[in-house]
Amino acid sequence: MLDTTTKRGKSDAGSTMTDYERLKRACIKRGELWEDPDFPATQTSVFYHQTPPFQFTWKRPKELCSRPVFVHDSPTQFDIVPGKMGDRWLVSCLGVLYLSKGLFYRVVPADQTLSPSSPEQYAGLFRFRLWWCGEWVEVLVDDRLPTVNGRLAFLQAQHSDQFWAGLLEKAYAKLHGSYEALKYGTLLDGLADLTGGITESISIRQDPTHCSRLLSKLLDMTSLITCTVHAPHGQVRNQPEKLANGIHIGTNYRLYAVERVETRGSEAVQLVKLRHPQGAADVVGAWSRDSQLWDDLAAVERDRLTGKHLGDGEFWMSYSDFVKTFSHLEVVHLDSDTARDEPSLHHKNTWQMRLYQGAWQRGVSAGGCRNNPETFHINPQLHLILCEMEEVIISLNQHSIMEPKVIGFTAYSLPKSGSETIGKQFFKKNKSLVNSQYTNSRQVSHRCQLEQGGYLVLPTTFEPGQESSFTLRVYSSKPLKLKLLDTVPSLVKSAVIKAPATLDGKSFSQYEAVFLQLADEHRTVNAFELQELLDACLPNDYIKSCACMEVCRQVVMSLDSTGSGRLKLSDFKDLMCSLKHWQSAFKNHTREKTGILKAERLRDALLEIGFQLSTDVLSILILRYMRKDGTLRFGDFVSAILHLSVAFNIFESKDPLQNGSVKMSLAEWLKSSLMC
Repeated sequence: MLDTTTKRGKSDAGSTMTDYERLKRACIKRGELWEDPDFPATQTSVFYHQTPPFQFTWKRPKELCSRPVFVHDSPTQFDIVPGKMGDRWLVSCLGVLYLSKGLFYRVVPADQTLSPSSPEQYAGLFRFRLWWCGEWVEVLVDDRLPTVNGRLAFLQAQHSDQFWAGLLEKAYAKLHGSYEALKYGTLLDGLADLTGGITESISIRQDPTHCSRLLSKLLDMTSLITCTVHAPHGQVRNQPEKLANGIHIGTNYRLYAVERVETRGSEAVQLVKLRHPQGAADVVGAWSRDSQLWDDLAAVERDRLTGKHLGDGEFWMSYSDFVKTFSHLEVVHLDSDTARDEPSLHHKNTWQMRLYQGAWQRGVSAGGCRNNPETFHINPQLHLILCEMEEVIISLNQHSIMEPKVIGFTAYSLPKSGSETIGKQFFKKNKSLVNSQYTNSRQVSHRCQLEQGGYLVLPTTFEPGQESSFTLRVYSSKPLKLKLLDTVPSLVKSAVIKAPATLDGKSFSQYEAVFLQLADEHRTVNAFELQELLDACLPNDYIKSCACMEVCRQVVMSLDSTGSGRLKLSDFKDLMCSLKHWQSAFKNHTREKTGILKAERLRDALLEIGFQLSTDVLSILILRYMRKDGTLRFGDFVSAILHLSVAFNIFESKDPLQNGSVKMSLAEWLKSSLMC
């Protein structure tokens, strides 16, 4: 089955036909309208968990009106409403997007129509671009939309026959898995998905003076600023409620400017320019359109702020009334690449943005929050460097959509510039400098003032062992650097312990007798005989877990220097000494239960043996050896040691000058990889 969600950029290859073009051409050739196999016109695409309150009928736009339009070319008011079952928060998001036409056409490609020059050229196929899990993706949908009683059940145009909103909503629902999943969406997540920016909510009333300074800065940057009145206790009805001055509760008004003017009486007044996305400027009170206070300004000043410069839905409000009316700023910060698409931002200062995409993997990099001092250090460690003191915005976005984790991040001062990961003791001794909130939102953002220098940022889930991919972005108006700290793989010391010449005769004499009994005439044993030998010599089940056939084969591969596939008595002595050493290291890291090593402690246990490993190498070992309960047994640990020993030995033998790289033919590569 074709995956009809593709990464943006595939279509830019020129010679390569995109999925959209291929599907459209195939449908037109067959004379059929496309039906999306990945998001079928069934009840489960609408309501997945709940029982649908209605029986939905799926209809195409041409079945709903005689002359449907995708998007009106001429400037029209934003007239999208939730319909019977749509979400107000999504309408607010689309309202913000609609007022930024460059960004709008990035999401809603303009080269699509519901009325082609000839009906034979219509395929019933549309594409949209959304920022999803850290990248722009192109989502394909057919034009069948859910209706109830002959009307669209969800988002729809109130005064026109435009269908872009309903089709975009369908593409968004497809990414979420159903229309029902959109019920749990939020405005900030929606704005991020529609613009590719990072979002933050700022309380206006908490510190009005700081808010004023912040607004001045944000208006100079490539940020879309909106303000809203949050409904009490988060209750937002489908029909907007109004305050006494005409401001709609739960609607995001776009904020365009803050101006300082002087009245004829030399009184300084700070004014805020706002716009309702649907053009409803029915605001009353001081400095509204019909207010007599405008007569108190000089004619030139009055004409500059009003007159032809005031568009549909735009109005002014004094800053003092603004902070009394609105509760929150909800802001989208756009990087230079995205802001380039929006003409209204071309004269603004662009945000400097650095991005890291990673993952929390159980046993490797999913250490949980600071409440878990034994595992916190294994989380991805990002080194942030600021060239000068600056207020930065850090945003963490998780890619778990259907089952979101509780996520957040912590930052520490890092005076020394290093490239290696920081160990457990650092976090036990040092206090954190920045702590975000922890929430199961898709995105967590935090604004903080930082001095020039280096910082260590750790994105985490709240609970250890939870897996998800994530994107962390840092925005600043000044230059900055962000890189992952990781360990360079190296062999600190040999993992195999050479047996001393005077080995304890009493204990080993028993082993030697069994060895000679099983050995051939050359006093050597193969993997099968070694298994019998270990089974007889090793003291208990805990140790015998490393006597399986697979480990015995690895022992021979690791200790046999002749290539004969057989071990001498001296090799066997080395093995027994090594096992004792490995058992001691294993015990040092199995505090809770003897014989069971938690996967997140494997890196430290292997370091004690002599292996310093990068996250990528550790990740492969965990995938290979971790059991379902997130642990390893001693046999798994021994196998991992032998695996690494062979790998390091092969590399060192082919890199005698220690250049750090080797060149191999395919035959050499196959032989080496099969020996590991």
